[in-house]
Amino acid sequence: MNLDAVRRLADAVLYEGYILYPYRASAAKNRSRWQFGVIMAPGYAASDPSESSFAQTECVLEHTGRPMVKVLLRFLQVQRRTAEGTGAGAAAPAWDEAVEREVLFSLGGGELLGPGGTREFAIPGGEDREPPGREATGAAGGTVRRRKPLAGVISVHAAPVPGPWQAIRLQVRVENRTAADPAPRLRDEALPTALVAAHLIMTVFGGEFISMTDPPEWAKPAVIGCDNVGAWPVLADPDGGRRVMLSSPIILYDHPELAPESPGELYDGTEIDEILTLRTLALADEEKLEARATDPRAAALIDRVESLDAQAMQRLHGTMYSGASGAGRAPSSGALSSGASGAGRAPSSGALSSGASGGGPWWDPDADAAVHPDTDSVMIGGHRVARGSRVRLRPGLRRSDAQDMFLAGRIAEVQAVLLDVDDNPYLAVSLADDPDEDIRISHGRFLYFMTDEVEACEAVPAEAVPSEAVPAEAVPAEAVPAEAGPTEAMPAEAMPAEAGQ
Repeated sequence: MNLDAVRRLADAVLYEGYILYPYRASAAKNRSRWQFGVIMAPGYAASDPSESSFAQTECVLEHTGRPMVKVLLRFLQVQRRTAEGTGAGAAAPAWDEAVEREVLFSLGGGELLGPGGTREFAIPGGEDREPPGREATGAAGGTVRRRKPLAGVISVHAAPVPGPWQAIRLQVRVENRTAADPAPRLRDEALPTALVAAHLIMTVFGGEFISMTDPPEWAKPAVIGCDNVGAWPVLADPDGGRRVMLSSPIILYDHPELAPESPGELYDGTEIDEILTLRTLALADEEKLEARATDPRAAALIDRVESLDAQAMQRLHGTMYSGASGAGRAPSSGALSSGASGAGRAPSSGALSSGASGGGPWWDPDADAAVHPDTDSVMIGGHRVARGSRVRLRPGLRRSDAQDMFLAGRIAEVQAVLLDVDDNPYLAVSLADDPDEDIRISHGRFLYFMTDEVEACEAVPAEAVPSEAVPAEAVPAEAVPAEAGPTEAMPAEAMPAEAGQ
């Protein structure tokens, strides 16, 4: 099985947070590194309760009778770079680089369904010396890169799932058994003996993994009983199947993908590529020079963003669609009532076409007379809700924004009634009791809620609503985007983010 696509995704996990903007060693955010998937040596982990010397993955798989599992452990070995000697241009600044390491362990047949197995591994240490560059004047020593030896073990065990199912609960445990004498006292001293950004790519033959986030009913008790420590397994088969599982220290969803618009790694999956690219381009020449000297990956990053053309930058800005020439946007299904004409919107044609010869935007708000966010209304619980209406916020269970706990139950004023790209109505609102809300309104900074996430506060009779209006409850629940949140939402042309988001 070709795992290249999974490896590219796993590389985003491997190097997440490796070096952060502004990509120079002197930046404060780059002085405390290696935060994800760190498996410490047991000597240091014993003295620091916030650290661990192992990571454990448990998941469920169904099989045909004699399954085989291949476990690929991937991690970074810290390589400490120091400068020796003096003189201008003698060496690069002190910095922790990294060397990629992999350990493969296969187990199948009677072993997997029986006693299980273990695989010990050892990663050699080493020292590399690089003489000072030609530009160095009177320098001696140069750059030294040192790696400490590492040792560990992978253990794989399986237990049958009770019931008629031909399934097992698989456990893969990775332990760091590096013996450091004396044991490091500080985290910075312990990092060279750690397995950093450790994660697993697991492949099953003669069976299929069960989704840990959306298991079938029969597998839910077994999934609930799984104990995952320092990692979370998700389906990652490139073709959408269930034969590959990625167990990552960063929680992902099943079948995660890298944004195709992203031209390369920026080492910060929580940022938006376009914004981070523009900020990097805005660095002063001196800052870029320092970043290039900090790490070869930072140098390659700066070279890449400086080489982006207008077309590449447009892809970063968002996904663009084009519709029929001069036709504007296809009308909606009629969930909105137009305040301009008193009539509901015409039924939708059901599809948007792409690649038209018109060359214009797929929807032009100035050309679509059926859209009036300031006057459109929607039915919620038998009441007409439009701009100026007051609603009580009831964030739904499908949302995942931590800010919801501060918004639940609060009163908000509707600023606009809008439609998403699937013609589902939603509301732009502002909090009624925030003293600075007028500033946010003047800048168009609103919170966004689907219609089933609010309650109407004003009892407007249903008879006052045009007969063509369709209640918001008629919108299918499955059509509502799961990622809808109360944060200051961006347009539908969402900027692509790196992997894990």
